[in-house]
Amino acid sequence: MIPDPIAAFPALATTQDPPAADLRAAAERMETGFLAEMLKSATPNQASSAFGGGAGEEHFQSFLHHAQAEEMVRAGGIGLAETLFRAMRERIGE
Repeated sequence: MIPDPIAAFPALATTQDPPAADLRAAAERMETGFLAEMLKSATPNQASSAFGGGAGEEHFQSFLHHAQAEEMVRAGGIGLAETLFRAMRERIGE
């Protein structure tokens, strides 16, 4: 079952007529989150070495994944944001 995109952003459900820009931004945030998780899963687990990133490496790696995902979405993404945008716009009847 496909999750309800409006349920992910309850503020949109209560707004009378959210502008298309707000819907597109929400869809792009959702695609960014999805891509960041995919990048996290695709990153190989590397054994610690003398030149490893230390204790904070894992935390900072998530920032890198998020930044990479944002750039991917800015460059056109994988089409998920557009699909979500259209679904949310249909759902609210815009």
